[in-house]
Order: sequence, then C-alpha cells, then structure tokens
Amino acid sequence: MRMSQLYAPTLRETPAEAEVVSHQMMLRAGMLRKAAGGVYTYLPLAWRVLKKIENIVREEMDAKSGQELLMPIIQPAEMWMETGRWSVYGEEMFRVKDRHDRNFCLGPTHEEMITTLVRADVRSYRQLPLRLYQIQNKYRDEIRPRFGLMRGREFIMKDLYSFDRDEAGLDESYKMMYEAYTNVFSRCGLKFRAVEADAGAIGGSGTHEFMVIADSGEAAIVYCDSCDYAANVEKAELNPIETPPDVPETLTLIDTPAMKSIEEITTFLGISPANTIKTIAYHTDKGLVLALVRGDHEVNEIKLKNVLNCIDVALAGEEKITGIGSFPGFIGPVGITGVTIVADATVMHMYNAVCGANQQDKHYVNVNPSRDFSPHFVADLRLIKESDPCPHCGAPVKTARGIEAGQVFKLHTKYSSALKATFLDENGKEQPLVMGCYGIGISRTMAAAIEQNHDEHGIIWPAAIAPYHAVVVPVSFKDQAQAELAQRVYEALQAEQVETVLDDRNERPGVKFKDADLIGYPLKITVGPKAVQENTIEVKVRRSGETFYYPVAKCVEGVKELLKTL
Repeated sequence: MRMSQLYAPTLRETPAEAEVVSHQMMLRAGMLRKAAGGVYTYLPLAWRVLKKIENIVREEMDAKSGQELLMPIIQPAEMWMETGRWSVYGEEMFRVKDRHDRNFCLGPTHEEMITTLVRADVRSYRQLPLRLYQIQNKYRDEIRPRFGLMRGREFIMKDLYSFDRDEAGLDESYKMMYEAYTNVFSRCGLKFRAVEADAGAIGGSGTHEFMVIADSGEAAIVYCDSCDYAANVEKAELNPIETPPDVPETLTLIDTPAMKSIEEITTFLGISPANTIKTIAYHTDKGLVLALVRGDHEVNEIKLKNVLNCIDVALAGEEKITGIGSFPGFIGPVGITGVTIVADATVMHMYNAVCGANQQDKHYVNVNPSRDFSPHFVADLRLIKESDPCPHCGAPVKTARGIEAGQVFKLHTKYSSALKATFLDENGKEQPLVMGCYGIGISRTMAAAIEQNHDEHGIIWPAAIAPYHAVVVPVSFKDQAQAELAQRVYEALQAEQVETVLDDRNERPGVKFKDADLIGYPLKITVGPKAVQENTIEVKVRRSGETFYYPVAKCVEGVKELLKTL
C-alpha cells in the first residue's frame, strides 16, 4: 500500500472528546471517526487490525470444535419474554417496533436466540457436544458512552455457546474455551490475566474474565504472586478476620455530638477504625437493607446483590433512614427493627466495638455482635484491598487495573430450562441442555492493545495484530535514487508476504517519521542518502527503539527475522 493512496487522515492535535489514550490515538492515527455518541466508523487501518484479531479468534475457536454461524441482530421480544429478561434487562437494551407494532430488540447478547435455534433441531444426546459461535455487532444503549471503543453503544464481539449433555461435558467445554482464550490473547501479544469474576446480567455461575493489564483499565483486579489466585475485586473472596477473644463489656450509650463519620468518631474516642462497625443503608428491590462491615472496610455491592438475590442496589436517602427510626450518621444494628440486616463475617468476630445508636448524636460502645444483634444474613461482604490475605494461600495480594476483553461463563440450565431446550438421553429420557457462553470483545481488544502498548509518540502495535508490519520511508521521494531504492525494497518485502506501506508522499521527513510512530508500524525502514551511497538500509524497531543496518540484498531477510521477535 502506498501512503499517498492510504485513507488514513492523521491529526496533529488531540480531539477534545477523546478521554483515554486508545481513543485519542485511534482518532489521531486516522483509524476511527465518530458517527454518533458511542458509534464509530472503522477506517482501513483499524479494519485491518480488527480482521487480524478476528482471524486469530476464528482459528482458536475452530481448533476447539467451534462452528461459525451468523444470527440476526434484530431479535423478537417473545424469546426474551420466555426467559423473563425482556422486563429486567434494563434501559441498555435498544428496543424497536416494526410496522405491525411488534416488539424487537437490537441484540445486546444472543443467549435467547441461540437456545431457541438449537431447541428446534437438537433432539438426541448423539448430537452433543455442540459449540456454535459468531462474530457480529452488538448493541447496548449505554447511559454515558465514553472512552471510545472501551464503552460504546455498537461494538464487535465474538460469542460462542456450548451445549452439553451434563455438567462434566460443560466442564470440558469451559476448559477448552479457557485454553482457547489464553491462546487468543497470547497470540495477540497482550499481557493479561484470567480472573475469577461475577456473572452479572448473563447469569449462571462459574466465570472468568480475561483482563488486559493496563493502568487505564476500568476494572480493578487482585492477584497473588505466591499462588495462581486472581480475581476481579467485585468477585474476590475474603475469609473472615479473627479478632483475639476479649471479655464482653456492658453495652453503653454515649454522647457523640455531630460525630457522623468513622474518622470523626475514632478521633473523638481515640480508637482504631478496626474497632468500629460501619452501617450503610441501601435501597434495594427487596426493600431497605443495612449492610455491616468493619469501620476500615468497604461494602462490596456486587456481593451484597448476590447475598440478597436482588437486581438493584443504591444508597438509601435520608427519608428512608428516618423512616425506620434512625438518623444519617448514627445508624446501627442494635435494637433496630423492620429492616433486613446483612453482616460481613468479620463483623461477627468483633468484641466491644462501637456503632451508631439510631439516636441523634449517640453511639453505642462495647457492642458484641453475637450478643447485641442478630443479622438476617452473614456473608463475605467486603471489598478486597491490597495486602489483604489471599483466600487460597494467605499471602498478601497485590492489585492492578485491567480492561475486560473476554469472559467465559457456565450457564448450566438457566436458559435451556426457561426455553424448554431439551434432548433425549441414551435411556430416552428428556433432559435440559447444559450450556456455557464465551465472549470476546473484538473492537475492545483492539483498544485494549493500544492502552497497553503506546508511548508519547503514538501506538506500538504487537506485530501479530499491527495493520502493517513495516513502513518504508524514503527521506526524499523527490530524489530519484532514493525513490527507486525505496520502491525496490517495498516490492521485495511485499513479495515475501511482509505487509508494508511505502510512504511516497512529497512531505518533509519529520512529517513522515511522526506519522510512522503515531500509526505504530512495528518496523520503520528508512531509505536516505546513506542507503543510496553505502548500499545500507536502516531498520528501526518501534517498541525498543533499536536500530539495525542491513545491506540492501539482506534487508528483507533481516526484516523477517526481526518480525519473528516482535
């Protein structure tokens, strides 16, 4: 490809709308243009990257007996109503009506569609296992689409669905997809971790997220260097902290004028936050709930949702708190009624603690949970933090940030039971299909690769997914000798299947070099006066900045060897 013909309108300034590096650089490198909020046009350079990621994904899915198909984007509401998700999926679902006033949605995911499809054709255990996948656009009406491709309203996704006869078969499909995903992200040249995660709106149990490690990642993860444990902080398990036994003192009401926060009450009483019980009121679809954690801990709202088996959790307002006879800043579990109490397991191991007394400017001291109140639920409720003990081996955990690029789920029979998707086993008995689903964000993986691989000059593509492997830059295309040599090198590389751009523009060398770094070609091949005079070609590695010199006759061989290392 000649640069003079390539549709890659680069920008010198960063558009104000771009908040994250990947968005900024894709706009500046002429890879992306905005059509509407959260909706983008992929220009040729980006499309080449996406196709390379797709091809890697296809090869790994096919290697695990995946079969590719293509399902409709427009899905009838009836199948979503069968599973009950039409009413609960939320406002992220794009809903449309046809001219006959029938309800449809633009597919945010395809569990209902694929299960309905398989239900009609799979009759016998002899047809299992079955693994079907597609690569297609998905649509989610984000409240605030932001960060370019990281959180858009239209995005490209690979979704595979496995159908097995039993849990052992599901375990095997899950293991195969876990291995395939590991291969995909490794082949894409990315640093990543597979972490335990929460299943969220998809449902089921047993799931891992594949996180591309990047400081700009939206998700926080924890991991242990002493064992293989890693988890999303929302999912991370925590064992209760045992407090050394103490003699229970008498429960006592004390004055704490205007002492509403943990910091204020601990300073006032001269105690540690670890000696206090923090009570947070939540409004949920199961009613008002009080969540209890130790004063130096935070509530994990995902864990709270799972304990309550509810959909919506939000901090309760003052009106809700006063409605149960308490006061904001002084709420506590002792003596309160008419509200569900969920306590973190660590709280139940505390002695002689301090908590709100449900009276203005009052707290209780010497609170002993096993004696003074009875929660409705006791569970792991807190948010993990750096240096907490690993739940598997006890070593201190570390934290990092990541971008979720893929996730694998065990759905079990959640959708097959709701949609009556069954098969006949070897005894002629009807059984529900056992399902799993496995998604990779193709467009998000491209963005995540940039978030992980860039510098102040531009993108640094891993060679496997770079739009082109190399760019040949003649210092002066007006110089006939340089132009002819650059053309020879370009054609020789192309003949050896090295994807190459020839920058044949009549631009200043600085402009060409800046564009080369911005776009992020793994190798930059410079043809200048030295190349002509000394028959020597300069090849610079984008990632390391190393420069290599090859005789013209050995240039192609040298480039191919360098690419093997990138």
